[in-house]
Amino acid sequence: MTQALYFIIGAVTQLVLLLFLLRFWLPLLHVDFRNPLAQGILRLTSPAIVPVRRLLPPVGRIDTATVLILLVLQTLAIVLLLLLTGRMFDPLSIAVVAVIELAAHSLNMFFFAVLISVILSWLAPQTYHPVVAMVNSMAEPILRPFRRMLPPLGGLDISPIFALILLQAGVILLRSLRPFYV
Repeated sequence: MTQALYFIIGAVTQLVLLLFLLRFWLPLLHVDFRNPLAQGILRLTSPAIVPVRRLLPPVGRIDTATVLILLVLQTLAIVLLLLLTGRMFDPLSIAVVAVIELAAHSLNMFFFAVLISVILSWLAPQTYHPVVAMVNSMAEPILRPFRRMLPPLGGLDISPIFALILLQAGVILLRSLRPFYV
């Protein structure tokens, strides 16, 4: 029973964190907010972010209200999962794990954006759909530096391979820095 509850709590919190991570990254990646999917993300996350934003205004282009909510949600998820397994750690270790996990979730989100972008370019090139537009908007800033360094080989763009390898290496590196495993 504990394992099932652990899975449910982990899965639900990851989905909620994904929504708020998208809310954080989409403006920084210049995603078109007229996109219906982006508007849905804004609509779902605004009830939590707008009241916090009144107390904590953005700093430059960084939405500090979203960052605070992400940190609180990730920390609560870690504490809940630790309580469920009967373990406890000091608050500083929990905060460090929360920051590392959020960074790893962000890298995983970009990994899947690049992967989905590549697959969609094979299956349905030059097709417009709101999801495709958002995925491409998220993947392009990651792929752009690799495309500058690696020219296409016979019309084949191999830059996503190196981007995916580096993104996963970043996740592995971040997760190796955690003081404990959740």
